Amino acid sequence: MADSAFWIASLTAGTAVLASWVTSRGTARAARIQADTSAGAQRVERLREARRTAYAEFIEQAQRLSDVYWKVSELYRGAAGGLGPEHVEELRRLRERQRDEYGTLRHRTWIVSLEGPDEVAELANAVRRATNPFYRALEAMIDGDADADAGAGADAFGRFDAAYGPFWQALKDFIKASRDTLHTM
Repeated sequence: MADSAFWIASLTAGTAVLASWVTSRGTARAARIQADTSAGAQRVERLREARRTAYAEFIEQAQRLSDVYWKVSELYRGAAGGLGPEHVEELRRLRERQRDEYGTLRHRTWIVSLEGPDEVAELANAVRRATNPFYRALEAMIDGDADADAGAGADAFGRFDAAYGPFWQALKDFIKASRDTLHTM
């Protein structure tokens, strides 16, 4: 009888060790899966937050640049009798501010390009490029060259004023794509 008790005890102990080993492997695997899932979710959240910050800062900078454009328009419309020397001097100050704001916009464009995706980066570049007509028309207004580089007979202010539509459309396209990108992550 002692012999069968030994075998029963050995079998019970072996079963317990095997069950413990199987349980520990399952627990370790579940913990690894949970850790990987958690790390993946954290990576996605960090990417989403980095993109959100880059996109928001880009949009804010585009708005700052558009504020300069509005000031130019107000100045020009306020000088209905023509641009006097004081108006031209103010246009020069606004041009300097425009250059500073553009430099920051260009930097923010690079950040958006870094954060991606490519579609949103290209739309940020489209917004940046849409500022060129404003700058050229502003230069022409300062130089007093009403017809310089005028397309279809438009004067410098007419070209300046006509640049709003493409600029705002490019910005709206960027905003939509960035929102869609953030919501699909």
